[in-house]
Amino acid sequence: MELRRFIYLPYYLLRTPWGLFFTFFSFVKKKKEISGIQLFTDLFKNALKYNAAPLDYFTLRLFDLPPKERALFACTGFMYEYQLKMNPLKDRSVLQDKIAFLIHFKDFSGRKWATIKMLKEDRTLAEELIRNPENKVVIKNATGQAGKQVRVIDTSNLNVEQVVDLMEKNGFNLLEAYVVQHDDLMRLSPAALNTVRIVTQYNDGQAEVLLAFIRVSVNLSIDNLSAGNYGANFGAPIDLKSGKISGPGMYIDVTKADEYYHPVTKVSLVGFQIPLWNESIDLAKKAANHTPQNRSVGWDVAVTNQGPVLIEGNHNWNYLSQLMGNRGLRKEFLQYTSDSLT
Repeated sequence: MELRRFIYLPYYLLRTPWGLFFTFFSFVKKKKEISGIQLFTDLFKNALKYNAAPLDYFTLRLFDLPPKERALFACTGFMYEYQLKMNPLKDRSVLQDKIAFLIHFKDFSGRKWATIKMLKEDRTLAEELIRNPENKVVIKNATGQAGKQVRVIDTSNLNVEQVVDLMEKNGFNLLEAYVVQHDDLMRLSPAALNTVRIVTQYNDGQAEVLLAFIRVSVNLSIDNLSAGNYGANFGAPIDLKSGKISGPGMYIDVTKADEYYHPVTKVSLVGFQIPLWNESIDLAKKAANHTPQNRSVGWDVAVTNQGPVLIEGNHNWNYLSQLMGNRGLRKEFLQYTSDSLT
């Protein structure tokens, strides 16, 4: 066992949302019908063996897996080291900053946008963005993470000055045109833009696709899986060859049951065909080839009636993508680097 794994423990202790942890702990203790000491012992051993944060044990459902299957998943500590190796700090700005991203990937984004400075200086552009058929725009903090500084706003009763004022008061500096999703996805979940996460690995001069899943909003204007304490939206794995959903929808919140039908629209999930799948895969590969210095990226792709568009790329894509993609990636990652990772 790597002694340096103990270095991570203080960080995990500081960053763990303990209220959520104990909710999950109590749920699993009851489900497994074991004592708190037994559960905690297994959790602690798991943390040391796989360099896992306390919450990993629950969110990855490791408590339900034998050791051989647990070892397939790359947990928090491993992912941090791997992504640091694959995506060097000096090369991450094109993915960390949404403005830099939109400039670098201008041929793939498929939408208009403006910084708050551009909105103030170019009235014509501002009016064009705000006055659109959907009466919606997306405002963001360009360096925000995990969808926490993203908001969809209704502009039907707002003028340019009011939108700019709203952005300034709430720390947003980027406005993007609202992307309208494909009709098929609208049938599945019309509340939000439901994006597909496609994870690529750049290796030997070409991009490989490792896994994919779709994030599905239940009844929110965003599809982020961390919304509502991880219990508002769910993800569902996608078969890479067919582009069909290959398993039930899963919430990160371990206390919530899997979904086989959308709770609101009642559309069946397993077997649902993601539209324009081959085009979506091609887009992710092209994006990966466009930033080869960042070798491991989680791409967020929106599928519209006109084709797929790139929403963003994540250099620190969440380890939980493995859960939603129904595939652990630890062994694959070890093949892509000669470094010793914990």
